[in-house]
Amino acid sequence: MQNQFNKNWKTKFFSVWLGQAFSLLGSQIVQFTLIWYLTKETGSAAVLAISTFVSLLPNVLLAPFIGALVDRWDRKRIMIISDLLIALVTFLLIILFKTEQVKIGYIYLALFLRELGSTFHWPSMRSSTSLLVPQEQMARVEGMNQTIRGLLNVVGPLLAALLLEVSPIYELLFIDIITALLAVTPIAFVNIPQPSEKTSEKVTSVSDLWNDVKFGYRYLWNWKGMFLLTLTATLLNFLINPGFTLTPLLVTQHFSGGAIQLSLVESIFGIGVIAGGLLLSTWGGFKKKILTSLSGIIGMGTGMLFIAIAPSDQFKLALAGMFITGFMNPIANGSLTAIMQANVKAEMQGRVFTTLNSTASAMTPIAMLIAAPVANTVGIQGWFYIGGLGCVIMGLLGISNPSMMKIEEEGQRRLKEDIQSS
Repeated sequence: MQNQFNKNWKTKFFSVWLGQAFSLLGSQIVQFTLIWYLTKETGSAAVLAISTFVSLLPNVLLAPFIGALVDRWDRKRIMIISDLLIALVTFLLIILFKTEQVKIGYIYLALFLRELGSTFHWPSMRSSTSLLVPQEQMARVEGMNQTIRGLLNVVGPLLAALLLEVSPIYELLFIDIITALLAVTPIAFVNIPQPSEKTSEKVTSVSDLWNDVKFGYRYLWNWKGMFLLTLTATLLNFLINPGFTLTPLLVTQHFSGGAIQLSLVESIFGIGVIAGGLLLSTWGGFKKKILTSLSGIIGMGTGMLFIAIAPSDQFKLALAGMFITGFMNPIANGSLTAIMQANVKAEMQGRVFTTLNSTASAMTPIAMLIAAPVANTVGIQGWFYIGGLGCVIMGLLGISNPSMMKIEEEGQRRLKEDIQSS
């Protein structure tokens, strides 16, 4: 695979990458603006819960089927069409806000359609990276991806909040259309190769699509190391996400803090993500990327345990825990993604990434259903104990598991066999 790359790969890839960074900023602004509008107009927790639910639906229910289509279709076209359709949804919202005809139901539909577009776009970009970036650079690129997401998580909402003070919503939403065009333009001029001729066949029936989805699940099931890695990523979401959902209650009830303390917690976490992403982008991780990822998971668990043991008068200890958790997040997740990009054959990556995304997204509501009564029973810090210990144990079990630790050697062996048999 490596002979397809040349000294110009950076120019090609980073022109696309920079456009996608602008697009992510536009999406952050739209997401914040719509959620703020729902909050301000309704003040209803149920409305916000429904908005989160409809945003999860494409990933939970449709992602595996979309992944099969991504592996079949031209990924360049998917990315262009997805970006443009998301921009079209934003344009329709602009008209509704301008004419004062917007309704809550329309916003739910817009959130669903925008996430549906992202569910097509995200695996197309991820699976194309392995065809644009040399294998030895993938971890560094993922570190950069984690850094930019952490930066946008800090800057995006703040920028949207400032702009809302001086501009009506319909003018603010135009930013998303501009950033979508900035994302589409470089893609149009970059050649993004297809993985193989075999995957260019058209899906002629629902049974063809279903067979592709089943083949994707079998691919993971028959590769013990990759299956365990996917399961690890899913459990990581289960253990980590409820803690951050419960953070406002931790700040107000345990530390007797207010908005300033909550903003400090979120900012410190974001700064940690940026710092961890920068480290991964320059360092690249250990030679065995699985060791980097599992070390990151253990580090995240350690950070959560710092939060769990912090007394009510030791808010700084909780901040340190948040920074450690944020810092280790991109080291765990970035390395995990790089492992999949480097070792899963290109014509399967759409299905593998969407399967991961689907199961991980499904964990969010399931985890909250379990975490809420647990927190009520053992206290809010109790879940941080559970999540922290769970991450540490999961990381140590991974290090002691031969199938996990040899996942990269197994991946390269499988790739060589595929090349020899083709």
